[in-house]
Amino acid sequence: MSDWWRGAVVYQIYPRSFCDSNGDGVGDLKGVIEKLDYVASLGVDAIWLSPFFRSPMKDYGYDVSDYRDVDPLFGTLGDADALIARAHALGLKVIINQVWSHTSDQHPWFSESRDSRDNPKADWYVWADAKPDGSPPNNWQAMFGGASWTWDARRRQYYLHNFLIEQPDLNVRNPAVQDALLDVARFWLERGVDGFRLDVVNFLIHDAQLRDNPALAPSKPRARPHQYQRHLYDRTQPETLHFIARLRKLLDQYGAMAVGEIEDEEPLKVQRDYTDGKDRLHTAYSFFLLRAQQMTPAVIREAIAQWEGARGWPSWSLSNHDAVRFPTRLAGEDAQRTKLMLALLLCLRGTPFLYQGDELGLPHGDVPFERLRDPEAIAFWPSGIGRDGARTPMPWRRDAPMAGFTGAADAWLPLDPRQRALAVDAQESDPQSVLNFTRRIVALRKSHRSLRDGAIRDFTGTGDALSFLREAEGARVMCLFNLGDGPVDIALPVEGGDVLASAGHAVLATASAKLGAHAFAIVDVSVNASTATASAQSRR
Repeated sequence: MSDWWRGAVVYQIYPRSFCDSNGDGVGDLKGVIEKLDYVASLGVDAIWLSPFFRSPMKDYGYDVSDYRDVDPLFGTLGDADALIARAHALGLKVIINQVWSHTSDQHPWFSESRDSRDNPKADWYVWADAKPDGSPPNNWQAMFGGASWTWDARRRQYYLHNFLIEQPDLNVRNPAVQDALLDVARFWLERGVDGFRLDVVNFLIHDAQLRDNPALAPSKPRARPHQYQRHLYDRTQPETLHFIARLRKLLDQYGAMAVGEIEDEEPLKVQRDYTDGKDRLHTAYSFFLLRAQQMTPAVIREAIAQWEGARGWPSWSLSNHDAVRFPTRLAGEDAQRTKLMLALLLCLRGTPFLYQGDELGLPHGDVPFERLRDPEAIAFWPSGIGRDGARTPMPWRRDAPMAGFTGAADAWLPLDPRQRALAVDAQESDPQSVLNFTRRIVALRKSHRSLRDGAIRDFTGTGDALSFLREAEGARVMCLFNLGDGPVDIALPVEGGDVLASAGHAVLATASAKLGAHAFAIVDVSVNASTATASAQSRR
């Protein structure tokens, strides 16, 4: 099969907030189709679609009640087929979300499972008896607050839910459940999808003995109960890899791929373990960079070091629907720093994921409490920023009502005026915009194999200065970054070369480079590249 995903640039679409085609204030699949030409114009290789399946929307699509149908809010199966066909016509691969750790409590599987202890699906979910005093089976805590167990009066047992009460955990240890999930995968593979993004894939299987998670060492009070535990037994169990091997075998039959989402206390280690071999995931990403509060050479060094000698392939992202947008978190909502972060992401070895709006430099949206929809943000208010700010409507036209996202007077989430100012049409004609910079840096990555899938060598990080080489089959690219607020001097690992891209003040001498605040330079130092001294100032 083609390893197209190695080094590909993937663009994540959160359909609910991308484009509304029917004026109900909610984005839909026809809206995605309408904007696919724009996505293709970015030069990306694939799209990842967040869930669009039937759902009661308690967690906005991550509580699935039918894996094989489209929720009417988003359209029809015919719309999904049309989207896949149009994407393929534009040269875009299609990755869709699969949420297999849990379902909605409205899924027919759960309705049958909770009906009795002896029906055909009785053990399709994780059920356990109460302790003698009536309390839950163990001390596990849910990600969204409270115990991970809820009592069901019909079965007179507790069921496990790592997230909302309405999201009961599937018993993926059960071969029949595995078979059902593989049938779901086969259903969508037959419809032409090119891969799956697997939600919290390391949550699929729990400890069979239901042992208590140990407590973390005492520290300051935390906002969330689950933060008081080491999560040794409610996730990341070795049996998960056996199911992944079954999935990989199916995917290989179709030439398809899977990228896993890792949520763990050792994110880089688990990310590596889950991609270590031909019977595991093709690639995986974690929250390591998504939760970084400052981008430093030490952070990048740790990310790169974990993959030295690895058989697997990493994926990286700075923003998604679950994280604070990186222009706010890492770039101070500054265009130059945003460009720096985008360049760094696209120079890393691995598969980079861009989230809708990253290419515009969108800040995290401001959503007042009375407009919050995210159950996690509501549960933990006012601690943390919440996920809704990453899910506000995509701004298409600066001066249009609702920035062109919808024909309705309002949308499911409010539009942040700061985001309106960065609308697509406001940036299209500006060659110095973040949007057009993104197009150029994506094109640069695609045109240089060393950046797409080459090795990473000679990593150096001192103070705010960061440099490394990317190499593939005789081609070499030198990547230089200043992550700080003041100028830095960087000793060059290779002399000379041709400057391919730069932003900010960047001057390259024979053996060193001087970079101004938040500047970078990407230099071709292949054998056949120019050996002349290169100089670039504000080439964007």
